[in-house]
Amino acid sequence: MKVLLLGGTTEARRLAGMIDGEADVVTSLAGRTTEPLRPAGEVRVGGFGGVDGLVRYLRDERIDAVVDATHPFAATISGNAAVACGASGVPLLILQRPGWTAVPGDDWHRVASLPEAAGRLPRLGRRVFLTTGRQGIAHFAALDDCWFLARSVEPPAGTVPRHLEVLLDRGPFTVPAERDLITRHRVDVLVTKDSGGSDAKLVAARELGIPVLMVNRPPAPDATTVSTADAALSWLRTLGR
Repeated sequence: MKVLLLGGTTEARRLAGMIDGEADVVTSLAGRTTEPLRPAGEVRVGGFGGVDGLVRYLRDERIDAVVDATHPFAATISGNAAVACGASGVPLLILQRPGWTAVPGDDWHRVASLPEAAGRLPRLGRRVFLTTGRQGIAHFAALDDCWFLARSVEPPAGTVPRHLEVLLDRGPFTVPAERDLITRHRVDVLVTKDSGGSDAKLVAARELGIPVLMVNRPPAPDATTVSTADAALSWLRTLGR
């Protein structure tokens, strides 16, 4: 069996390590970071050229199954994968970590998009911890009355807010470290995407009484979905019987 793993997430790397040795696995990375964490098995970097290009790749490489383990907000590649797999008859599984759920003590304000988050932000705070990824920073560029601490793996490109400090770092992060960061920079609002996974920054915000502006996930394609690498491996083993 040959598996195309659309990855880059922690779950994708874990699954690649589990598959490697049982089947041929090719992990496709978007190429948005210059030094990505590389998974086990073969790795390709870059796009496919839309749906048609992905259909050709599945055919030419004789792919038996596709696992979409991309970031929950990677809507374009997820949509393309669903259409391409449907057109080529290749089984598709979505591996997506669960989203976050508010608990007592949280002060969350959910919005549908980054532009909506930018519109609501000034009503919630002025010193902003922005953890939406470097590609989302431009949506906040017009907010001259706000100060931003933006954390990303690589520096942002394009238009950025006038008052911006960039922290280059890669998780996972701990609650004490997040609490210290928020306190030290006098942050009064956190902006993030509902990515799931480690919730250290959300716990820190709860403990400090900081409101959270939470961007909801885009709708996922209609496909079989699991939330763990173990469940994804079981699905692949079922196909291989």
